[in-house]
Amino acid sequence: MIIRARNLSPSKLKPLSSLSLFFTEPFTSTTAAKTSIPLLPMTKPQISNKTPHLLFFTNHFTFQSTATPSPPKKYQKHQQKQESSSSKSLTLNRDGNYDDATPHNVVCPGCGVHMQGSDPKHPGFFIKPPTKTKDLMLKTGSRYLVPVSTEPEFTVFLKKGVLLEEKGESTDIEEENLDKEMPEKPVVCARCHSLRHYGKVRDPTVENLLPEFDFDHTVGRRLGAVSGARSVVLMVVDASDFDGSFPRKVAKLVSDVTEENYTAWKQGKSGNVPRIVLVVTKIDLLPSSLSPTRYEHWVRQRAREGGASKIAKLHFVSPVRDWGVKSLVEDVVEMAGPRGTVWAVGAQNAGKSTLINAVGKCVGGKIGFLTEAPVPGTTLGIVRVEGVLPGQAKLFDTPGLLQPHQMTTRLTREEQKLVYVSKELKPRTYRIKAGHTVHIAGLMRLDIEESSVESLYVTVWASPYLPLHMGRTENAHRMLEDHFGRQLQPPIGEERVEELGSWVRKEFHVSGHSWDSSSVDLAAAGIGWFAIGLNGEAVLGVWTYDGVDVVLRNALIPHRAQLFEEAGFTVSKIVSKADQALNKSQKQNEKKKKQSDQKTAITAEF
Repeated sequence: MIIRARNLSPSKLKPLSSLSLFFTEPFTSTTAAKTSIPLLPMTKPQISNKTPHLLFFTNHFTFQSTATPSPPKKYQKHQQKQESSSSKSLTLNRDGNYDDATPHNVVCPGCGVHMQGSDPKHPGFFIKPPTKTKDLMLKTGSRYLVPVSTEPEFTVFLKKGVLLEEKGESTDIEEENLDKEMPEKPVVCARCHSLRHYGKVRDPTVENLLPEFDFDHTVGRRLGAVSGARSVVLMVVDASDFDGSFPRKVAKLVSDVTEENYTAWKQGKSGNVPRIVLVVTKIDLLPSSLSPTRYEHWVRQRAREGGASKIAKLHFVSPVRDWGVKSLVEDVVEMAGPRGTVWAVGAQNAGKSTLINAVGKCVGGKIGFLTEAPVPGTTLGIVRVEGVLPGQAKLFDTPGLLQPHQMTTRLTREEQKLVYVSKELKPRTYRIKAGHTVHIAGLMRLDIEESSVESLYVTVWASPYLPLHMGRTENAHRMLEDHFGRQLQPPIGEERVEELGSWVRKEFHVSGHSWDSSSVDLAAAGIGWFAIGLNGEAVLGVWTYDGVDVVLRNALIPHRAQLFEEAGFTVSKIVSKADQALNKSQKQNEKKKKQSDQKTAITAEF
């Protein structure tokens, strides 16, 4: 057996001087007799700078494990009292570090929550990184490890050996170079660490302890101030769910403040006029055949209807493909000026953090600090992003606004993965007649109730992971009872169907003038949309869960699929797995029934 130990200079031994180098329990003659180990005199070893010494770190020389004694009850009560007092003093808010008085190291640079190291069941918990000395010991690896002994006399009680030997100054220089080669990474909370490395949150219920982000209180009052730095609002909207992710309340608030302060400014009074920069992100998810001019006209119209009366700039970007980021940065820098304040605002999972990281990469600033994950509500508090804007201009990432009318806010993490769009959308088209129904998973249903024409075209734009079904409307109630939570997921599981609430119907009267392209969309927030193509009029019924917003709008994408879907379920992994489980269950039931019939027949014979 070869024992290796670290070969360090005496200057590196200071952190080791406090370690216990002796046996914690004295040996008795009885113990020595049982273990056949000679007694050693308990003398304190002297550390010399000239000759190497072998220091042994061992456990008790006994075969019986001794339990750690529990402290007296009065100390336990005192400890509990300390823990409760520390948990009460934890900062539970979403203000982050937008205030200049808040230090940077107080909040998590990934999500903006206040950091704390006392309670892992509270938001912002983090584990303190190892000290620099310990980090250097890990970096140096095994090149400073030298053999201590090759003799087999060492017993199983010997756990570690450290050889103390003087080393030249080259060791210090090499370790300093190693430290310079590896720059320090920002310390993030445990939640951000889990999202970055595993793509999920271990305990999502912890976030419920935080209050809801109050945009009016934190950002709104600064935008409404008649004096102060110039304000620019980056209104980030998801291209694949424009109406569902569009922040209507923020748009109305900023538009009202802009109009009010602009009127005061024209009268010669003080007036800070905020500027809205509408950023439509994730445009790589839309079909490449979409006309940019048509899309810009469509976006401006939807934004006006959503409450944004005046838009200073409009940008279409894709942080993943690096589309349009450079021109966005140039406009923001010009509009903010040397002392302005830029606020990135948007719904949960709209892509604000990903956009800001792309902006930081574009200007060569600090990048990759903000946590990115396909999970709604990744950012928990306001994060001040440094090194992106020039001069004294400031950039803030704000928590995602909760949109109760979005379906994704009600889904579990696993269900959200099925709804989340990560690739370019592909159309799935049905040629359908009145009296038929199309389901998008167990989330949305379209009924063709009346039509002035024989047939019409229904194109589904949604995540490819969502299974579809087309059948007669008279059988729709059976779909809810027999297939929701199974072939039609999400919801995942039958119990989730009841948890999501009741279904409600909304009626829409639509008309079109062409068979070749879609005329109108019926979009459900957080799910997707039906594009309707017809040359006539029709009465449509849309069913979804109570509270989910459904809007009628001009068609976003006019074209449809070249090949039509057939009646029944679409081919998908969810449907195939559900069918396999159903077939297996039916075979087991048939087998049990057959065995039961055989037993009955045998009993009847006797």
